[in-house]
Amino acid sequence: MNSIIDYINTSRDRYIEELKGYLAIPSISALPQHAPDVRRCAEWTADEMRRIGLQNVRLIETPGHPVVYGDWLGAEGAPTILFYGHYDVQPVDPVELWESPPFEATIRDGEIYARGAADDKGQVFMHFKAIEAHLKQAGKLPVNMKIILEGEEEVGSANLDDFIKAHRGELGADLVVISDSPMFDRGIPSICYGLRGLTYFQIDLRGTKSDLHSGSFGGAVANPAMVLAQILAQMKDRGGRVKIPGFYDDVKPLREEERAEFKKLPFNETRYRKELGAPKLFGESGYTTLERVWGRPTFEVNGLLAGFTGEGAKTVIPAVAMAKVSMRLVPNQDPEKIATLFEEHVRKVAPKTVELKVTRMHGGKPWMTEFDNPFVQAAGRAIEKGFGKAPVFNREGGSIPVVATFQEILGLPSVLFGVGLPDENAHAPNEKLDLGNFHGGVIASAYLYDEIAGVGR
Repeated sequence: MNSIIDYINTSRDRYIEELKGYLAIPSISALPQHAPDVRRCAEWTADEMRRIGLQNVRLIETPGHPVVYGDWLGAEGAPTILFYGHYDVQPVDPVELWESPPFEATIRDGEIYARGAADDKGQVFMHFKAIEAHLKQAGKLPVNMKIILEGEEEVGSANLDDFIKAHRGELGADLVVISDSPMFDRGIPSICYGLRGLTYFQIDLRGTKSDLHSGSFGGAVANPAMVLAQILAQMKDRGGRVKIPGFYDDVKPLREEERAEFKKLPFNETRYRKELGAPKLFGESGYTTLERVWGRPTFEVNGLLAGFTGEGAKTVIPAVAMAKVSMRLVPNQDPEKIATLFEEHVRKVAPKTVELKVTRMHGGKPWMTEFDNPFVQAAGRAIEKGFGKAPVFNREGGSIPVVATFQEILGLPSVLFGVGLPDENAHAPNEKLDLGNFHGGVIASAYLYDEIAGVGR
């Protein structure tokens, strides 16, 4: 490994310049006008995979954006890693809040600022550089590699499950590696062993055929904005517990050993609150902040729209009101079951004075593995070699639905091997990636392949 690590260390400046080229492509999957850019990014990705020495590289079409596939299968008898990531990025609005153009990567104070820097181009690229180092210096990889990179992760991965089902024969492997998650904190590398699931809805209410004058008609009809507020207020109690009947029936409780491990982590609630700018933290009674975020389900209002919201005053009863809501789910909760329970509850509490429409948007299952899994432990050893510090083991509040898909369809365990930071604005203005973590991640990834090879021996 010495020559490989030396190669990585002497290539640091080149890596950054190459990464800037990747980050310059505005591959925003949510905006139709950027569809040509998404394809251009897929082609750039494929070209880079060929350049570093991967084989059988091609774009595989889907009903949406293409999946980029490549492999290297020359390590006879060694384990096979299926690496998953995505090359699409979030929209950049509000663009005026960016301190530098979102697609002109800029380095400030040891961090690279650009949309996609942390989520997920930077973390995909660190694996490209680790693969390149092995192939350039050793002429081979210690493991077999299959790589799939999708272009629709930021819009719900609508076509990914069907892609995996259709190609399950060629995607066979021993484990999945995903680098699309943060470390526990700055200077504290981590291995994530659990993710929450998700179900997402839009609620639409209509009270009348058009907006009405609140003086002439106030008191004669229901106000959809008020009705919507009343419906949403019935989703949680004052202690933060979700009131949907049956919502908690299948929740896998946090084990006492796990809660004890969470308490050992260097988590400062006061600093956390101040960094968020919150006057006071709030969540389900009886649980700590980490327990709420990692191991308990939630109900959240993600957006509201109703009536007049411009400058000044307009006395109007809105004809319609809309809310977007989501529920984060924990192990043993099924998104389809929770979605049905939610729909039933909304229809029960909604009055007959408005027309109600409930639309399922998307969702994903929760996932958890045991952190004594040999592949997880191998990843821990690689992280320690890359960062000079043993990782902590933690769960995450976010969702990566494909992790459960890999487990269910391909029967594969997953290792989440992220090097982002919680404060890197992944879906917000001024997204960034710490370059020290990026370079540590390249080294750790190079060691990861070696450690995984050792598990197979």
